[in-house]
Amino acid sequence: MRIRIAAVGTRMPDWTQAAVEEYTRRMPAECRVELAPVAAAPRPKKPDTARIKRDEAARLRAQIPEGALLVALDEGGRAWSTRQLAAGLEGWMADGRDVCMLIGGADGLDAELLSAADLRLSLSALTLPHAMARVLLVEALYRAWSVVAGHPYHRG
Repeated sequence: MRIRIAAVGTRMPDWTQAAVEEYTRRMPAECRVELAPVAAAPRPKKPDTARIKRDEAARLRAQIPEGALLVALDEGGRAWSTRQLAAGLEGWMADGRDVCMLIGGADGLDAELLSAADLRLSLSALTLPHAMARVLLVEALYRAWSVVAGHPYHRG
């Protein structure tokens, strides 16, 4: 199984890339995680938020593998515990489908993408910078895998 994280934004701080690489490197071959950054839409002085979200949605859609389970990261999504994410991950692995997780731009995800998602998850009730959201997501996926595998990384 492969988990693709399609995320708006191509210029992230170096620490983001280092952390994402560290946690994706730790994942086993049977549960690979990959980051697919897409360019953010240009933001004029008076932005048309709906247009921006549509443009970014088109870029994100191009990164969704055919037949993948679609998970949208959204502030209005479900808040899962680590154990719930582990159970979800275990189910996804057993299903054998690829998973695509979407992180939107500064204005969030387009409504059509949100409605097309099989699942909407919230990483936190806090508003997070996109760089931090990427790191939290890949760490949470590694932690969930460690629970499934019985690895001692997760002690909570």
